[in-house]
Amino acid sequence: MNIAVIGTGYVGLTTGACLAEMGHNVLCIDNDPEKLAKLRRNVSPIFEPGLQELILSNTKAGRLAFGGEIGPAVTGAEIIFICVNTPQKNDGHADLRYVESVARQIAEHLCGEYKVIVDKCTVPVKTAEKVRQTILRYCTDETRFDVVSNPEFLKEGTAVHDTMQPDRIVVGADTEPARRKMLELYRPLVERTGAPLKLVSVRSAELIKHGANTFLAAKISFANLIAHACEEAGADALEVLEAIGLDDRIGRRFLAPGIGFGGSCFPKDIAAFGKTLEMLGIDSGFVAAIERINREAIDRFRRKIEKELWILDGKTIGILGLAFKPCTDDIRNAPALRIIRKLLEEGADVTAYDPQAMENAANAMPGVTFAANPYDTAQGAEALVVCTDWDEFKSLDLSRMKSLMRTPIVFDGRNVFEPNEMKSLGFKYFGVGR
Repeated sequence: MNIAVIGTGYVGLTTGACLAEMGHNVLCIDNDPEKLAKLRRNVSPIFEPGLQELILSNTKAGRLAFGGEIGPAVTGAEIIFICVNTPQKNDGHADLRYVESVARQIAEHLCGEYKVIVDKCTVPVKTAEKVRQTILRYCTDETRFDVVSNPEFLKEGTAVHDTMQPDRIVVGADTEPARRKMLELYRPLVERTGAPLKLVSVRSAELIKHGANTFLAAKISFANLIAHACEEAGADALEVLEAIGLDDRIGRRFLAPGIGFGGSCFPKDIAAFGKTLEMLGIDSGFVAAIERINREAIDRFRRKIEKELWILDGKTIGILGLAFKPCTDDIRNAPALRIIRKLLEEGADVTAYDPQAMENAANAMPGVTFAANPYDTAQGAEALVVCTDWDEFKSLDLSRMKSLMRTPIVFDGRNVFEPNEMKSLGFKYFGVGR
């Protein structure tokens, strides 16, 4: 099938490359000249394991191409994916201006055979209806089309795997032609993996993604609520949560205490879901509690640093990890950045290291010194702060780290290290809920 993907962020680029890997002919469109130049050189503008290899192999095979004009993509495609950014407004609502803009441009070029237009980005319920109304308003041709919802369930750091080995595929379509087209699109993947393909209504599909992300965020906030209780009660959160997670009705995944969730999805998606509930006349207090506990997890951890170090002015603090999670270079809403900003405000000298995210962080964090490796981060530091649980940090030579530090104090926001081991090595150690 001939596919157009409009937008080459994490979702769009991964979707395009993976659809090409399934055997489809894919044209990815982006209006950012710098990003487009990289893509035309077969260079991924984002770090995502396995993505660079897919781009190289599929452009070489002639199944994947990149362009800057929507017109030719719309004209030649059977299915058109909208994969643009839906950032959070100041009031919590999803900002859909880019979705509307793309819908208008699609309308201007819509002609020929029947088309399926796919909302792939995470949008509030009833967005597909707005997209359809927009296209009808600006369309100058009689081309038949349908708008469907096909939410993604990708995790940054494993996005390629999640696309090629999905635990489910959700397609929201309200017409039989749209359902047939989407079944044809995903048939190679379903036949290869056996992944269940759930055909639902458009409105159900739109609610599924926001509901799933809100539930996962709730598990993280619950873990941090337990961690807070354990710190006050003198218990161990990892012991408590492991036992809770052994219940197969609950499960162990996402029950990890730390300094909260970040990234581009959870914060904006649960805020948008809260606004959706309010729009539907439903109390959004549950969502507000998730957000509040997440903020408090970061603030409570930051206060540990301030309490132990007392005066931060002039003190050197090393930061291990800047990305909001491991295996990505994404720093959007990263807890590390909130902590660093506060440290800088208090006059601390901050040295930071991250295996992938330092280039992005350098643009967002003027005043931070970036180290070549974790050991340079420890040099002369009066404390180390772990903000991302990269595997690299789990295999550090801790005795060497201690020898480089001015005072061996570690604030472990991801519980990377074992408290007893750290104490036996002579560190003063602060975990989360430990």
